[in-house]
Amino acid sequence: MDTDGSRGGPDLLVIEEATPFTGKKAKTPSIVNVRRRSSVVNAVVVALIMTMPPVLLIFSGRLDDPAVWIKSAMAGLGARRESRKDVLLGGLLLPGFDEQSCASRYQSVYYRKNMTRSPTPYLISRLREQEALQRRCGPGTEPYTRASERLKSGEKNVDTVDGCSYLVLLAYRGLGNRILATASAFLYAMLTNRVLLVDRAKTLGDIFCEPFPGTTWLLPLDFTLEGYKDLGEEAAETYANVTLRNNTGPASEHRFVYITLDHGASPANRLAYCDDRRQFLHRVQWVVLRTDCYIAPSLFLNPVYQEELDRMFPRKDAVFYVISRYLLHPTNDVWGMVTRFYNSYLKNADETLGIQIRVLDEDTPPQNILDQILACTSQEHLLPGVVAGAGGAPPLPTAGARARTKAVLVTGLSGWHHDRIREMYWQSATADGEVVSVHQPSHEEYQEFFRAMHDMKALAEMYLLSMTDRIVTSGWSTFGYVGSGLGGLTPYLMMRPVHRKVPDTTCKRAMSMEPCAQGPAYFECTRKEYNMVLHTNNMVPHVQACEDMAWGLKLTEPIANKEV
Repeated sequence: MDTDGSRGGPDLLVIEEATPFTGKKAKTPSIVNVRRRSSVVNAVVVALIMTMPPVLLIFSGRLDDPAVWIKSAMAGLGARRESRKDVLLGGLLLPGFDEQSCASRYQSVYYRKNMTRSPTPYLISRLREQEALQRRCGPGTEPYTRASERLKSGEKNVDTVDGCSYLVLLAYRGLGNRILATASAFLYAMLTNRVLLVDRAKTLGDIFCEPFPGTTWLLPLDFTLEGYKDLGEEAAETYANVTLRNNTGPASEHRFVYITLDHGASPANRLAYCDDRRQFLHRVQWVVLRTDCYIAPSLFLNPVYQEELDRMFPRKDAVFYVISRYLLHPTNDVWGMVTRFYNSYLKNADETLGIQIRVLDEDTPPQNILDQILACTSQEHLLPGVVAGAGGAPPLPTAGARARTKAVLVTGLSGWHHDRIREMYWQSATADGEVVSVHQPSHEEYQEFFRAMHDMKALAEMYLLSMTDRIVTSGWSTFGYVGSGLGGLTPYLMMRPVHRKVPDTTCKRAMSMEPCAQGPAYFECTRKEYNMVLHTNNMVPHVQACEDMAWGLKLTEPIANKEV
């Protein structure tokens, strides 16, 4: 894939990709570069401008080719005549951000369907409160400076000082894990009235825009707590060790508390899900959270949070979807990769299908995975069959008639499956006459961690998956969870092969668009019997076992409440 897209030179690229709905201000051309035109040409240009309705002209900064930038302006005028999109997503987003520095924030609505779940007025008000908290207490403010100094000096009993407390997130593993951890940590920060500060982990600033106005969510590079990245479950400051020592009374003193909620966290550490605000954690100014999981479903098990969560999310099957549309906006470099690919290969198809492939057991033969994909897409009528045999002459094109087209987006570390599916539809005609094209943006062969370009490609592909009409994803894959969740798509889940063998049930429709929490709590918070495994669906009907991972939990809408 061309990443620079410079077929017609850099100025032509800017003009062709300029979008009429961004409202960007036109760049002021350099006087040195402006060529003198005849008075006749200038008069024509002025006349055109004066007779056009007021629009914002977006061009490359040169006036030496009037026909080009007028063409761009006219295209923008035509686009504005179409039905307007709600770029603020029903109040979820704030106006006023610099659109040139983060085009995806207000443009993504033009590449996706309308929101399948609308934000509630209460959630919108809570987001505005969180934004105000982030601005008042975030990096660069006096409260943050004072809190950092106390953390460094060891001063304690500071729970009432400035009214600012902090959640420092250490998200790790692959990009899918980190995105799920970030979205659910933001929810946890809102529930506990904490400022969210995310460890940038080398690549976060390269792939995501700042989500909050007038402040940063990135943990400063000079963060004063030494060794915070090296803490483990044995650390004295872990939630488990503090509670087991019963050092949680009114007189307890803690510079910070370390919460580890990754997929392998001990049951004692998972008791942090049950903190009821009557204990000590709300009096600790600094909390460091380390996780590689989507922790939202476990938060719904805490009775203290249930009323607030019910007001934020009356529909429980779209928590990640709504939060991600608010919080996660790709940087311009990533967004350019997304839009260039979409406009080149997906935009004009009658229907699009995403197929996300993740082979966790590398010993599984590629052909077995291909057979599973084709069985799933045939069973669910997602892809047309092909005509066996050869020799028949293709029909002549009919004037005015156009065959239905389907664009298939394949993502995965290997290009093998994409090549086989593409060859199948190249070598054989479809049974129903549908024209199928198959595309894959990249195939990196191996997963890499915290490398900027690798993460940029991965995020671009997740967003491309979210723009498809229907989607097939691999079980256990956080990449697939994010791709379907970003788009509000309920995926067809391919079950993970066991001992190299594809299960009899090749795939099934997921119960909701929500990701699976792969390291959840299994105990009742009111009893805190963390050594006893309970079936959480008996306590909270909207928290169910995942289809693809028996011990995982996911949010869904109870059957009685689902729309028919």
